[in-house]
This record gives sequence, C-alpha cells and structure tokens, in this order.
Amino acid sequence: MFGIWRERKRKQLRAQPVPASWRAIISRNVKFFDRLPPNDQRELLGHLQVFLAEKRFEGCDGLQLTDEIRLTIAAQACLLLLHRRTDYFPRLLTILVYPSGYIVHENRHIQDGVWTEGRTGRLGETHRQMGSLVLAWDAAREGADDPADGKNLVIHEFAHQLDFEDYAADGVPALASREDERSWAMVMRTEFSLLRSADETGIPTLLDTYGATNPAEFFAVATEAFFERPHALRRLHPKLYGELQHFFRQDPALYSSEELVAAGGKSA
Repeated sequence: MFGIWRERKRKQLRAQPVPASWRAIISRNVKFFDRLPPNDQRELLGHLQVFLAEKRFEGCDGLQLTDEIRLTIAAQACLLLLHRRTDYFPRLLTILVYPSGYIVHENRHIQDGVWTEGRTGRLGETHRQMGSLVLAWDAAREGADDPADGKNLVIHEFAHQLDFEDYAADGVPALASREDERSWAMVMRTEFSLLRSADETGIPTLLDTYGATNPAEFFAVATEAFFERPHALRRLHPKLYGELQHFFRQDPALYSSEELVAAGGKSA
C-alpha cells in the first residue's frame, strides 16, 4: 500500500509545473541542461521535483542553503535517472553541503597490520551504510559550470549511490538481466585492469587513475567520463562506452559540448 501511495505522490510531483525562477537557475548554473532535447529537459525537471521532495539538504560549516545550491546539485544528480525506471537513490536520505573542501580524521591502512591516523582533505564522499552524501559546494558548482572537463563531483558521488542500490559497493549497479551482468563483468574487468596498469606505469589515460583504486571508484570515474567526455570515451574505450550507454539509456555524445571545447570554443 505504501509503495502505491509513494508512486502516486511521485507522479503528482513530476507533473507539477516548475517555477520559472527554478528553471532560470538551472539554465544559468547547469550548462548541460539547455543542450538536452526538450523531452529530456521535461523528464529531468520532473525527477528533480521528486528528488527535492524526498531528500533532505543540510548546510555545514556555516553554509546557508539556497534554492541555487539545491537546484544545482539536484539537476546534476537527476541526469543519471533519465530514461530509466528509478527509485530515486533509495539508500540516500540526506545531502550535506560544505562551502568548500573539508577535513576529516581517519585511520588509513598502510600495509599488513599497519595503520596510521591523520587528517585528510575531501571534496565529497558517500558510503553504502551512511544514508548521506557529502559535497563541497564550490566543487559541485564548478562541475556544473564546465560540462566537458572530465570532472564532476556530483555525478561521481551519485554514481556511487547507483552502485549501492543492490546493497553492495562493488562497481556493479542493479542491472536488468543475467545477460547484462555477464556483459558488464567482462567489459568492466578488462577496463579496470587496463586502468590499473596505466596507473602503475604512468601511461596517460582519459580516465582519472583514481578509478584504479577499486571497482566502485572505477564505475564512478567511468560515469564522470561518460557524461563529461563522451566523444573521447567512445573513441578510446568503445566497449566501456557501450556498457554505460546501455545502462543509462543515454548517448551524451548527442548533446555534449566536448567537441566544441576541443575545437577552442566556449562550453556555455
């Protein structure tokens, strides 16, 4: 019964008109939005209204939350939901937003039986059992403003949330079929191995070598490249691009500003 009521509520939220002021903020801050086809824009705005209704935002370290902050983050997160049946990042309850990078105290594993305690600077993080996601606002805003630099903090962290939907943090989101799982495993295993080799040897790569840390980080890094550098990813890693295109039901190369930037234009 609760599920039926929730879906009815979500349908109502998606059907509501978006305030003109909201759309103006999104067009100004989230540069990929105006490049989307009109149907995708409408779908994204519908998802955004559900997202904002169901997720709680909290400002940290003195940050005062505004519509600009919520909308800029939510619009980027909802790009990952287009064209797919979605439960709106069900493991996530709260988005914590700092003004900029923040410091955490942590115990880090050095080698067998050896740990060290220290302070680490971060721009964002999320974990399977946190129920929350942390972002630095300046980095989230910068990622939205330049949709072709290959880096997007919001997309990276929300890709982790997609990974968590099957209750694991293994770089494998919830896939539709056993055939999809076999194809995913074959391609991702090969691509992850190639990135690890590049990281060890210092060979330049399109993918951020942070993705060589583990399969979960590889999926997040690959998702960033898929949406931010789709032309290059399709050219250099066609099988990886194909897997991500099949999962996300999107072809970002159709609306990406990457080629314009490569040619010396502006990514407005």
